[in-house]
Amino acid sequence: MPRLIQISDCHLCADPRARGRRGVPLRQLEAVVAAVNHERPDRVLVTGDISNDDSPASYALARRTLDTLEAPWEWLPGNHDVIEPMAATRPLPAELTLGNWRILLLDTHLPGKPHGELGEAALKALARRLAAGPERPVLIAMHHPPVAVGSAWLDAIGLHHAEALWATLAPFPQVKAILCGHAHQAFATRRAVGGRSIPVYGCPSVTDPFLPGSETFAVDPVTRPGFRVFELGEGEVETRVERVDISK
Repeated sequence: MPRLIQISDCHLCADPRARGRRGVPLRQLEAVVAAVNHERPDRVLVTGDISNDDSPASYALARRTLDTLEAPWEWLPGNHDVIEPMAATRPLPAELTLGNWRILLLDTHLPGKPHGELGEAALKALARRLAAGPERPVLIAMHHPPVAVGSAWLDAIGLHHAEALWATLAPFPQVKAILCGHAHQAFATRRAVGGRSIPVYGCPSVTDPFLPGSETFAVDPVTRPGFRVFELGEGEVETRVERVDISK
């Protein structure tokens, strides 16, 4: 079955030596990429916050590093990203095909804002895509979580007006799961909608993992960077989280 790997929240700067709160983001991304290659994925998706300083050079650095992946890769924007230099470095696709699966990439970022939104026009477009598309299983990818993650400060900057997204998805049983970044932590939950439940999966970050359950901003002092692996079966998703040793 096809294997998709999700990487998220790289937070690179133009200076490759720039430090994050818990290390050098470029070195962490290089370690994650090396570990991902060992998994032999069919496709890799990077779910936003590629840059931390808005610079074209940070996107160029990200592309050079991600180009060492041994599988095709794509990215979508997060709240820290700026569309123009990001898209100029590498296009931002709206949809991917992997085996029998459609993977729809949604842009939830709002320029200058930490939270995300999907406006009326974007949701209507999503509904049209789902209605018109072939009857294949669908995976939806976005940056901002469309559910609460259990941290007050993070939930305040998640996907605003998420109920409108869930109402849009209700008539479409082919939507099998949602994957997202932004929370800098792995989580898995389900949301009841349209007489079924849709799983939502959060991805570990490349850099600066956030402390789960914290009411205010806090970095997890012990959790390692990581990525999420998806095995896409016949309409079913299997997933696991892998952590990366960056001490070497």
